Amino acid sequence: MSPLSILQQYWNHTQFRPLQEQIIQSVLDGHDTLALLPTGGGKSVCFQVPTLMKEGLCIVITPLIALMNDQVDQLKRRGIQAVSVHSGMSRSEIDILLDNCVYGPVKFLYVSPERLQTEIFVERVKQMNVSLIAVDEAHCISQWGYDFRPPYLKISSLRELKPKVPVIALTATATAPVCKDITDKLAFKKDHQVFQKSFARDNLSFVVRKTENKDRKLLEILSKVDGSAIVYVRSRKGTQDIALALSKRKIPASYYHAGLDFEERQKRQEEWIQNRFRVMVATNAFGMGIDKADVRVVVHLDLPENLESYYQEAGRAGRDGVRSFAAILYQEADVINLQFKTEQSHPSPEVLKKIYQALANYYQLALGSAEGASFDFDLHDFSERFSLNPSEVYIVLRKLEEEGLLQFNESFYNPSHLHLRMDKARLYEFQIANAKFDPLVKMLLRLYGGELFSGFVKISESYLATALKISEKELKSTLKHLNDLNVLVYQPLKDKPQVTYLLPRQDAERLPLDLKRLAERKKLNLEKVEAMIGYVQTTHRCRMQIIQEYFNEITDKTCGLCDVCISQRKTENQSSVDELRAEIQTILKKAPITIEQLEEQIAPRDSELFVDVVRDLVDEGLLLYDDTWKLHQAKRK
Repeated sequence: MSPLSILQQYWNHTQFRPLQEQIIQSVLDGHDTLALLPTGGGKSVCFQVPTLMKEGLCIVITPLIALMNDQVDQLKRRGIQAVSVHSGMSRSEIDILLDNCVYGPVKFLYVSPERLQTEIFVERVKQMNVSLIAVDEAHCISQWGYDFRPPYLKISSLRELKPKVPVIALTATATAPVCKDITDKLAFKKDHQVFQKSFARDNLSFVVRKTENKDRKLLEILSKVDGSAIVYVRSRKGTQDIALALSKRKIPASYYHAGLDFEERQKRQEEWIQNRFRVMVATNAFGMGIDKADVRVVVHLDLPENLESYYQEAGRAGRDGVRSFAAILYQEADVINLQFKTEQSHPSPEVLKKIYQALANYYQLALGSAEGASFDFDLHDFSERFSLNPSEVYIVLRKLEEEGLLQFNESFYNPSHLHLRMDKARLYEFQIANAKFDPLVKMLLRLYGGELFSGFVKISESYLATALKISEKELKSTLKHLNDLNVLVYQPLKDKPQVTYLLPRQDAERLPLDLKRLAERKKLNLEKVEAMIGYVQTTHRCRMQIIQEYFNEITDKTCGLCDVCISQRKTENQSSVDELRAEIQTILKKAPITIEQLEEQIAPRDSELFVDVVRDLVDEGLLLYDDTWKLHQAKRK
């Protein structure tokens, strides 16, 4: 089958997006391949299509458990066998899933990077027929990147186990030093190929507004731009407050952050995707893997920490190619706060050691124990017990993760699932000998069928208990008992933040910290913050050009869409601006009207210029919006 016929069969698409076909061909030709595709560029298709054309399976390395599970579910819905292995799973569960990859029909094995060097994984990989290794979020391998993760450095050891298997590395955002780091650290062969889609987005208008009244300016943007919106803020409380304020102004809004339980997050995400409400106010926990092409505007009410994450979040607007907007609203205090917070996010080695020791006490871990073990983590309970500041604890956990000591998942979710250990004949014998378990076993087989024998299936305890007319507590107790009897493997739901020990518990006083790297990371992060501040404070250069240059894409072409380009057009066309100003004010002398009605009456040749002139008149206090978002002339004093 051809790549296009695979795309049609499984994805129901009739054509590839730009560069996808060339990347797929590079992989099919056996080349190591680096693909830089901006957010929404369709990275996963680039390794999924060639895998479906070849014998064997693809090992996909990704750090994001939620995204990993989401992709596995999507593949299964398309009739493609896929499994995931990550922290938070029991050894027996991992054992069964990896066996299925050796002996079963599995085509995709998603694995988190910290699992790669475990003995159980290494031994099974040796037996697997691997056709491709895919490294998603590949920028994580580079300490020059914005999201460095030491376990990514171990991926090259996988290449030693499978030296003839090509590697595809994928990322949305990587500067030139990061790209070089990716190809070096993944030991790319000399004939490797690099594909980079331009970072320019010809339908996305980047806008920065310096304002003392962000709430009012946000309302103004949402009134001018129809359609779905994402509003990013840094604090969880902020998401709630702003969503409530927007709802009171008759703008349907909800909020999303990692502190909500999984079911609630899924519900809100689905409602927003289905346009049940218009605006999602969220922390940066929202957005990865969300397939919504018609987002018209993304607004940041807090300054992002770097241009990489900003470009990724802003790029969630206008994936359908229709004109969309990415706006940052800031005031001078935000610049000072960002610089201060960046300084604070690099605690001293003494603080790292102190909180690492507190964690060991919290879980009562002996020296040398707990390698690979995962524990539920309650940030506020932990902070209270050891009289620590929760914000500082959060920063330290992220830093310990960066040092490869721990993994911290603040929005971890693993649904209840089970697997039958016995074959059908032995299970039948067990049912005859243990009649009290017979109704439950029959119900499991009726609801979930043969898949119970070959792998794990997600179950709902409440549904099972209702069907069996017993309490949920009794059902869970019975399942645990059958687990202890080795009849089945039962993994109850996990929905709490998780801390996983990547290395055995260390002596806190001799904690293996790379002090040189810590200092370099601090310097790098401060430089990235300054680049972000430079972006928002610039008033003379095309914003798209600044972003392209940051990612080493040098161009003399301006976008013509950003606020700077429009401002320059105003200067060059002052006579047109003066005419527009006069015409707008003349029309509004008669009666208040909406900006849409005003634009319809004037029918300007340059729509962006028109909107910008209206904004200037509002900023100057010559025009006002009323509570129904109609424009009218300000009364003269």
